[in-house]
Amino acid sequence: MAVADSTDRGPSQRYVRGAARMKQIAGEDALATVEALEDIAPDLGRFVVEFAYGDVHARPGLDVRQRQLVTIGALAAAGDTAPQLRFHIGAALHVGLDAAQVVEALIHLVPFTGFPRTLNALAAARTVFEERGVRVEPVEVEPGGDRYARGEDKLREVDGEHGIEVIESLNDVAPDLGRYIVEFAFGDVYSRPGLDLRQRQLVTLGGLIALGDTAPQQKVHFNAALRVGLSPRQVIETVIQAVPYTGFPRALNAVGVVREVFKERGIRPA
Repeated sequence: MAVADSTDRGPSQRYVRGAARMKQIAGEDALATVEALEDIAPDLGRFVVEFAYGDVHARPGLDVRQRQLVTIGALAAAGDTAPQLRFHIGAALHVGLDAAQVVEALIHLVPFTGFPRTLNALAAARTVFEERGVRVEPVEVEPGGDRYARGEDKLREVDGEHGIEVIESLNDVAPDLGRYIVEFAFGDVYSRPGLDLRQRQLVTLGGLIALGDTAPQQKVHFNAALRVGLSPRQVIETVIQAVPYTGFPRALNAVGVVREVFKERGIRPA
């Protein structure tokens, strides 16, 4: 599978770097996935190693756990990627995320991608856990309390007053939709333990970029990512990390949104 460089003395440096990164992320068996392509599309396997891992995954700016959260968010949102999702859930466990955090990342996606995609993603996670003998300690949150008040507090923490303005803008046409956003997305989901707000924004952005027609929501959540402590560099890296899983067009559209957010905030990318 490894391809010689221009001097024909061995595999390209990008391939070597990518193969090492794949093994770091997913274990010694990581290359089996691309080696299985040798009989039909060996260059595709090489592109996976060189570009996805040698170029993208090897970049600084996000650590390996953060990159897996973005990737899981993107793959779960795509909805028809069970084999790839199983690979990256396994990789998430390999780099130190625990099973409960993986499950929490999938639960977090429900307000953005819906229940069916999350249920399908959880089925993929269950398969990985069973194959690896991983026991999950489910996180259960006591229901009840003032969900709206809890959600409004969390919405302000994540999105600031702009989040409240978005909800209020629905009052004239769909006030119940605004209430559901506050109560469910923020009162029920965002308020859960297991992931911090930076991690939740990485999952959210991976999912929104993968969906591809979510520019207004991306703008809200790029702003939220900065608000909860992700740096401008990390925001840009989140978009780049999504490229192998969502394609260039969706990433380019997201860059346009990031550019708008940075301009409004007076941020000059390093």
